Amino acid sequence: MARWFNTAGPCVPRNHFMIPAARRLPEIPRLVAREGYFVVHAPRQTGKTTTLQALADELTATGQYAALLFSCEAGRAWGDDIGAATRAILARVRAEAQNGLPVDLLPPPWPAAPDGALFAQALTEWARACPRPLVLFLDEIDALHGQTLISVLSQLRDGSRGRPANFPMSVALCGLRDVRDYRAASGGDPSRLGTASPFNIKVRSLRLGNFSADEVRDLYAQHTADTGQVITADAVARVFELTAGQPWLVNALAAEIVDEMAVPVSTPITGDQVELAKERLILARATHLDSLVDKLTEPRVRRVIEPVLAGTTLLSDPYDDDLSYTRDLGLITPDPPVRIANPIYREIIPRVLAADVTANVTAEPRSFVREDGRLDLAKLLAEFADFWRLNGDVLAARQVYHEAAPQLVMMAFLQRLINGGGYVEREYGVGRGRIDLLIRWPHPGSDGRRVWQREALELKVRGGGDADPLREGLTQLDAYLDRLGLDTGTLVVFDRRPSAPAIHERTCIDTTTSPAGRTITLLRG
Repeated sequence: MARWFNTAGPCVPRNHFMIPAARRLPEIPRLVAREGYFVVHAPRQTGKTTTLQALADELTATGQYAALLFSCEAGRAWGDDIGAATRAILARVRAEAQNGLPVDLLPPPWPAAPDGALFAQALTEWARACPRPLVLFLDEIDALHGQTLISVLSQLRDGSRGRPANFPMSVALCGLRDVRDYRAASGGDPSRLGTASPFNIKVRSLRLGNFSADEVRDLYAQHTADTGQVITADAVARVFELTAGQPWLVNALAAEIVDEMAVPVSTPITGDQVELAKERLILARATHLDSLVDKLTEPRVRRVIEPVLAGTTLLSDPYDDDLSYTRDLGLITPDPPVRIANPIYREIIPRVLAADVTANVTAEPRSFVREDGRLDLAKLLAEFADFWRLNGDVLAARQVYHEAAPQLVMMAFLQRLINGGGYVEREYGVGRGRIDLLIRWPHPGSDGRRVWQREALELKVRGGGDADPLREGLTQLDAYLDRLGLDTGTLVVFDRRPSAPAIHERTCIDTTTSPAGRTITLLRG
């Protein structure tokens, strides 16, 4: 049976294209050999369970260990009922062991023990009976909360003194977040890094990262080897650019092209097909994307993402954990400066936040296309000015991310009218003081072949007490146009001062000249 690109659940080697586990977490065999207790955390659908299952299988296959991956998810429903949650988890341990370990490595009957000691006592009995040292990967550990979580972590900490003869030799806690966030689930203060951890015996905290460019290339090469279908170098490069190697997105784009768009195996997969697949994924709001955007309304996430969208300064003290939490969710890049994790997330976040705006745009997209197929940007900007005069105050006030409300409204307006014919690319980030937009619109060239019309816009906001940002904006726009190789562009300045004139008075379109001598369209709103 042919393999395929997996977008749901752990990968199975016989069914799915996948990257070898040892390449993704090469540190684990060494940590296990040194009897380490450690943490593995990663955003959802980055291949964590797949990688850990493969590592457990490989460790057992060496003949040196009895390694097992099991999920703590079964304990979630029992809340603070420590006994019931523990018995549910131990039932999963036994089921997974029976499915994945040789008979002589299976656990003995679980002992009778008090609820608060049952987990540790069960692991002790198994470690004593097993002819090999035990290595356990506790997946979905952050499914546990409150007293149950405290109990499990405390029993692991206390029992670790008996390793390897009387307790598992090595234990990995695996979940969405790093161990510091377990204290929030157990009743601690989630906003302070200094809060004591109930699992203070860890030697390492490993974050499962994204695919590298080479790994994306290797994954796609497996498809070519199996089917003969060529995936062009341009397509692979575009996938890595759009996803930054996020594993679910890498697989989802390929699956969309191969399975849903059903590109014949005799036809090479190109960058244009990747672009179309990206748009289809975003419009479909797949489960993975939905689970991410659901986090945007959490106060901890909003405190990080809102300044990124608005281009303002992110204010935090040295012990503020919001940044780390948002990184652990996979919404922003692992390393500074703070920016959205990849271009697909960068596109979907403003779309989702301003979905109500899109529903209020009634103009017909084709009315902004000239007879020669080019986009009539002047007409589009005039339409937005009318829309902003009528609806801007109300729509901006309804945005959850109030600091970035005008920019969100304009991006949603453009997306509604450009989507389906062209593309809107966004650049924004903490401290930039602006959002840069690039509209790419395809149309027939003089020789009949497709060419791309490109239009650059810069969005700025004038807040209370701010000087007019016109000159700064023109200088920034010059730099953006230099980078794009364009001769002209549009500067949009939203005035949010309490003393600003009424929206219908201040909203207007004019032209001005940039410091570099370019003719610039100026829209004030």
